[in-house]
Amino acid sequence: MKKIYHLANCDTCQKILKEVDATGNKIQLQDIKTEPITAAQLDEMKMLAGSYEALFSRRALKFRSMSLHEKELTEKDYRKLILQEYTFLKRPVAIIGKKIFIGNTKAVVADLKTSLPV
Repeated sequence: MKKIYHLANCDTCQKILKEVDATGNKIQLQDIKTEPITAAQLDEMKMLAGSYEALFSRRALKFRSMSLHEKELTEKDYRKLILQEYTFLKRPVAIIGKKIFIGNTKAVVADLKTSLPV
């Protein structure tokens, strides 16, 4: 499987998709705003990532506005929040074979690029 979960209106996501040549590498794209992730997709991501917390974005504006920074969240909470609100998924999330790449740091993008065929 080659798939990237992203936001179409996110400049950073678009830059990364271009950088990894998502179209040329025939990577399936899913805009999580227009096509929300399913519970099954999130559970698959969790299996590869090890936890829902690893997939959770604390940078989302709603994180503070919902006072989540003041609470101790459990794995169940992270799962529920990601399924409720797409902005809580750290983006982009790429699944290439049995590997998962979460976020937009230079190291993650570099690892993603090296996992794709040249």
